[in-house]
Amino acid sequence: MVDFSPRRVVVWRHGQTAWNAGYRFQGQLDIELDDVGRAQAARAARLLAALSPSAIISSDLARARATADALALVTGLPVSLDKRLREIDVGSWSGLTFAEVSSRFPEEAAEWADGREGRRGGGESLVEVGARAFKAVSEALASLPAGETLVVATHGACGRAVIASLLELPTTSWRALGSLANCSWSIVRETPHGWRLAEHNAGTLPEPVVGDDV
Repeated sequence: MVDFSPRRVVVWRHGQTAWNAGYRFQGQLDIELDDVGRAQAARAARLLAALSPSAIISSDLARARATADALALVTGLPVSLDKRLREIDVGSWSGLTFAEVSSRFPEEAAEWADGREGRRGGGESLVEVGARAFKAVSEALASLPAGETLVVATHGACGRAVIASLLELPTTSWRALGSLANCSWSIVRETPHGWRLAEHNAGTLPEPVVGDDV
């Protein structure tokens, strides 16, 4: 029997921002963590450090970068920034609540609410996000030794797309994965037959956190 030492990918959403708390679409606008988000990142970093990660990659947006830096502080690992891990570009939706999007762009809002993944606000589709983010993760995995753990600090929609891409889910099933809440993570574990979801949207208890699913 061939010895198999599985690798793990931890897909970790950034901590809370003031816009998360106000349920505003951030997209690729560079919004900082708020005080709650910084505390969430520090707490989550202590928990994730117990997984003995070997590498950290992160979106270059400030909220993800600061979240990754909290883990770097605990583990001593460097953070590799990659703009392909940025959040989905939501175009004209940026800065708006869903109620405001519904009022200004009712057809687009209805499409999104129904799970039909068009280009939000004229920006990107979730499938396009998955394509770019999956390349970034695949490149990082290419140099990750057997049995080691990669942490990917990213965003809600991008994180969902990365997980779905690793699992090779059909795009029509991507929404079966619930949205990652602020500073929560999912773990995807390698098997001889592909990647398998081992844990999803973890790390939130006992603290209440903001999520995007309603």
